[in-house]
Amino acid sequence: MTALGNDAPIGVFDSGVGGLSVLHAIHAKLPEENLIYVADSGNAPYGDRDAGFIAARATKITEILLTRGAKAIVVACNTVSVVAIERIRSWCPVPVVAMEPAIKPAAQNTRTGVIGVLATRQTIASPSVARLCQSHGQNIEILLQPCPGLVEQVEKAELLSDASRALLVEYISPLLAAGADTLVLGCTHYPFLAQLIRDIVGPDVAIVDPAVAVARQVARRLGDQCVSTPHPRPAEARFFSSADPDDARTIISVLWGQNVTVQGIE
Repeated sequence: MTALGNDAPIGVFDSGVGGLSVLHAIHAKLPEENLIYVADSGNAPYGDRDAGFIAARATKITEILLTRGAKAIVVACNTVSVVAIERIRSWCPVPVVAMEPAIKPAAQNTRTGVIGVLATRQTIASPSVARLCQSHGQNIEILLQPCPGLVEQVEKAELLSDASRALLVEYISPLLAAGADTLVLGCTHYPFLAQLIRDIVGPDVAIVDPAVAVARQVARRLGDQCVSTPHPRPAEARFFSSADPDDARTIISVLWGQNVTVQGIE
């Protein structure tokens, strides 16, 4: 691949702003790589959408990223990953890296033999999660907890609000009562609520976020395809959203940690 191609950006997308947690991890792992992020916040949350709608949006956004020169696609959304990833991989001409709830490492490290998985309804109901539970849950108990409303709280950047805390207490308390010592964050929005989650569960419960593992996989795939950038230089991150660009700019700037410009998409 040409040097220009190697300097092409990595494309990352999510149903909304949650995938910025993955974008942070990719930027930390690969600070020299240019990035494009698409938040489909105008259609969030995906967790209660039907599979056909999710697949159609994922296809459209992947095409948007490809037209902007993406050399790899990162599906920073567990719901898209469990619903539509094989469809995307069947035609996408560049490497595609997806998410899955980190049930395997949680199962390997639990002390009590009970783990909780916080995720959207679509993710929890998926064959992918059923497969993970079957593969890694023989000797442990895996508690699957749907969390309606949490994505919307992060989309509003209500990361420490009383409403967000109340939802988290409602969803986490039964898991703790059942003996869970490990919580899997099965939605990329949820790491932005990590401070509240830690306050609720205390210091002895492990919180598993797969973002760092995804960033490592992105680095491996770029290396395998020989498309890593050879140029150590300040990288550029560009942002797009299907929500109102002014609203999106405010939220993304908060979650990304610096002021950004956001362009609109349909």
